[in-house]
Amino acid sequence: MAELTYRDAVARGIAQEMARDPDVVFFGEDVAAAGGVFKTTVGLLEQFGPKRVRDTPISEQAILGAAMGAAMTGLKPIAEIMFSDFFAVCFNYLANEFSKHRYISNGQTKCPLVVRTANGGGVRFGAQHSQSVENWCMMIPGLKVVAPSTPTDVIGLLAASVRDPDPVIFLEHKSLYPTKGDVPDGEIVDRLGTAKIVRPGKDCTILALALMVPRALEAAEKLQAQHGIDAEVIDVRSLVPLDTQTILGSVGRTHRVFTVEENPRLCGWGAEIMSIIADEAFYELDAPLVRITTPHCPLPAADVLEDAMLPNVDRIVERVSRTLNS
Repeated sequence: MAELTYRDAVARGIAQEMARDPDVVFFGEDVAAAGGVFKTTVGLLEQFGPKRVRDTPISEQAILGAAMGAAMTGLKPIAEIMFSDFFAVCFNYLANEFSKHRYISNGQTKCPLVVRTANGGGVRFGAQHSQSVENWCMMIPGLKVVAPSTPTDVIGLLAASVRDPDPVIFLEHKSLYPTKGDVPDGEIVDRLGTAKIVRPGKDCTILALALMVPRALEAAEKLQAQHGIDAEVIDVRSLVPLDTQTILGSVGRTHRVFTVEENPRLCGWGAEIMSIIADEAFYELDAPLVRITTPHCPLPAADVLEDAMLPNVDRIVERVSRTLNS
């Protein structure tokens, strides 16, 4: 067991899969010699050499086009898009190309690739470098979408993503990079499509993703201490595939549900989960479904304004306690 930062867990996860499988290659902007702009890939060039760890031009379309070609011809590429906002620049590959290729080729070719990217706000990068775009990705048939919240989950879910036969979007939260956690020794392999109950409870269910998970956990402790509310917190982790069994099981125990979402409110991932709950567990509910979200507005760069927009611990506590006590 060792304590690792979320940032260092990224490098360990990539190294684990590159050491295991010589077909795994890694490339992106400044990922080799510079060790990544967020220092998530330090040491990989020295360990695996310039044939398997490569810097690319500043062209997101070129990066994903090369990843698709490599995957179609037998390699297992990990491609980095520096900021998730830049998916807009190369959206054709996400929406029309590698997401559809196994389908339109009738399974004759596969695209086993991973697109890693830094997602989310909280670090003062402004409206064009702070978006939380998981809802962009989950709406596209053919893509799998995961967003880890802990160092151990970074390694385990990255391993599962690399070993998956389909393209996976791997969303790393920028604000979580310096956070730390205990990580087991040896190989770590998780499973896509699995949520985790990170805090059991009986009075309500709080569904959270990435940066919102530690905030939901802190809010749950305050709800218990200040209001006597025992909240169950679920780390959704995987949006596609989605672990509806764990989510609906929790709904059946607590009968009240909240989501804590960093993506803008309109068409957020929580809206989809709420629709599933309404369809499949409506009569289990004792209160309306509640979404705690970022407003449908670009994120400002000013620290006070950005902090006010993102869901925070106090807002979660206030909304949950008000709902349960009304």
